[in-house]
Amino acid sequence: MEDMKTLIRECENCGIRIIMDLVVNHTSDEFGGKDLMTVGECWGADIENGSLYSDPERKELDMIFQFEQMLLDQVPGEQKWDLKPLELKQLKQAFAKWQKALEGKGWNSLFWNSHDLPRIVSRWGNDKEYRVESAKMLATVLHGMKGTPYIYQGEEIGMTNYPFSGIEDFFDVESVNMYRERKQMGYPEEEIMKSLCAKSRDNARTPMQWDNGPGAGFTEGTPWCRVNPNYTKINAEEALKDQNSVFYYYKKLIRLRKEEPILIYGTFELLCPEDEHVFAYVREWKGKKWLVAGNFCEKSARFDYPGKGRVLLSNYEQESETRLEQMKLRPYEAAIYEII
Repeated sequence: MEDMKTLIRECENCGIRIIMDLVVNHTSDEFGGKDLMTVGECWGADIENGSLYSDPERKELDMIFQFEQMLLDQVPGEQKWDLKPLELKQLKQAFAKWQKALEGKGWNSLFWNSHDLPRIVSRWGNDKEYRVESAKMLATVLHGMKGTPYIYQGEEIGMTNYPFSGIEDFFDVESVNMYRERKQMGYPEEEIMKSLCAKSRDNARTPMQWDNGPGAGFTEGTPWCRVNPNYTKINAEEALKDQNSVFYYYKKLIRLRKEEPILIYGTFELLCPEDEHVFAYVREWKGKKWLVAGNFCEKSARFDYPGKGRVLLSNYEQESETRLEQMKLRPYEAAIYEII
């Protein structure tokens, strides 16, 4: 384990926090002869050291969590509570940079959510009239890229942020401390609550919504956080009844990744990097080419790509084959096309 100890020391020296999360890919006496996968949580990792950590030749980490894309809706250089609107151009650039940098050198983790991050459908989707559509769109854009996707508990049924009404609703010490500190500094109550509702870790830590029974089927006791009141409609039991639910859409995405090597080995090419509404890219491998496109807004958006495509998966009903020139993507529409 000396290599691992050296790695951790190097990370501490450059201010990067590494956590060995979990595990399935190293077999050695060091790991008791078990098949293990090592994942590093690397806050602050840049392209250079991120490539080194997950380089197979160095035998340090199988993949990393880097958080560049998750810092884009805060004022640069300030705390996460200092909010700014997400610029889709920046999000695309961040993902594309890591897709290209690790090509043939390392491996990336793909994620929107974690125990420290707010629910993505509330953060960058629309958790009201387009909750299902935007949850599926975000899943499509993420799962179509190169790397290993991670699905955080509740993401697969489109769970949302909690409707906090006051500081008494928060239990996370980070959130409570922030409230006290900013009150003392003179921040307006409305501004503090807006930041907490958007970014508190409590959003991700509300109990998993299993059914519409007491405690959302999570517990008959008193959980550490309040149950989101929308559990009566958004829960696993209801999702299993609806073949068009977010849950079954995730199953289709996972099946595609298991059955189609292009999503594992294919190259990545970002399209329309300056477009403020559409996130689109091409995956290509062994003569096969796939287009992935997602509309990040609640209005229709235009998108152009030459030729025709066969629809492999979409969150809206559409013809099995379609012309890709002058496409009109509906609100939060996403699709994966095989170019034909």
